[in-house]
Amino acid sequence: MTLDRYRYALRTMSFLGSLAGEPAGMVELRGEPRRLLVWDPEAIGAIFRGARQMSMASSQTLTPLVGDRSLLYLNGARHMAYRKVVGNALRGRRLSAYHDTISATAHTAVEEMLEAGRVRLPDWTRRLTLGIVGRVLLGTSDRELLEPFTGWVESVLRSRHRTLVYRYLRVHHALPSPWRTFLRQRAELGSALLDAARASACGGGERPATLAADLLSGAEPLGALDDEELQDQIISLLFAGHETTASAIAWTLYWLERNPAIQHEVRGELAATAADGSDAEDVPLLEAVCKEALRISPPAMVAGHRVLGEDLDLLDQRMPKGTRLTPSIYLVHRRPDIYPDPHRFDPGRFIGIRRPAQEYLPFGGGIRRCLGADLASVELRMVTAAVLRRVDLRCVNPRAGVPHLRGPAMGPGADLTMEVRRWRR
Repeated sequence: MTLDRYRYALRTMSFLGSLAGEPAGMVELRGEPRRLLVWDPEAIGAIFRGARQMSMASSQTLTPLVGDRSLLYLNGARHMAYRKVVGNALRGRRLSAYHDTISATAHTAVEEMLEAGRVRLPDWTRRLTLGIVGRVLLGTSDRELLEPFTGWVESVLRSRHRTLVYRYLRVHHALPSPWRTFLRQRAELGSALLDAARASACGGGERPATLAADLLSGAEPLGALDDEELQDQIISLLFAGHETTASAIAWTLYWLERNPAIQHEVRGELAATAADGSDAEDVPLLEAVCKEALRISPPAMVAGHRVLGEDLDLLDQRMPKGTRLTPSIYLVHRRPDIYPDPHRFDPGRFIGIRRPAQEYLPFGGGIRRCLGADLASVELRMVTAAVLRRVDLRCVNPRAGVPHLRGPAMGPGADLTMEVRRWRR
């Protein structure tokens, strides 16, 4: 492993910090196959436009978690089939049908927060978003089903040490080890989630249709899924549908707590309307706050690893077939030529301004843009609105509000703690 690859793999945040603001916009992580980290907007745009000539590489960290057949890493026609089925279920009228679910779940979580009086914010937001995606995907937020899933994910992502042990110490599954425990737990959880998925498909009544029911329908373009493929998709959607959204909500509440003048303005906007935040046009300042939180603290560090299927010219360089290109969301969002004083939290960057996809990409871009982006954005606004209307937060350990890696994602420190009291005007 070369020095830059070592720093990127093992000292990621300090390595990215050393590149922030560098005008080159691209650095080669030398070795075979050729790999480049990219944060030049022109190059990012070319990568997004040329996505059909590239394939998404699997992740050494996430693939064992989500499965070899996960829709997150599929390519070609199968990937597009999942985009159609899952994308349709998370947009438009189907998404609107989940507003009540988001509102009710947020209300319950806020009451639990107030009752506790003090919460570890990342834990609170993960329980909240897991409950929401559980209902969207499986029609249930049953904690007996979902809490073991949380514990399993935390066993490998809660700290950098755990992730490195999980990633690099994969001994033979016949030997007692954390790796064997991880695999055994995945099989047990997968079986329980398959049962829940089938139960949701047999439901009916007035409840919104579940995403699991769509996957189990056997309809085209997916057709019938075998148990292994269905299990991979359920785990993938449950994981992706709550992990980064939870970080986004935690970051947004943290930045508002750190910026009381902005928080006061958002409270004023909310006081002037009965809107729940589901429609961004009703709460333009809150929308700008959420966008700025996603800029300064993007929950996803990179927009995947794209492998060239043919030669490509990029920034006056010839990239041969097989080159791996990794768009860096984190570094694009810290370009001072696009975002002056990029370390300052400033929602004004998004008031009345629509940023090009190659300059603002918290959900990735092109045909690989996150399928749950609309759902995540609605959750972010609605939960933030629900908290601000009823809760006053005080951070007891602001130093925990620094980026920590959770696999390829980025969240605040696990110990970031808020004192909670009921807010009164």
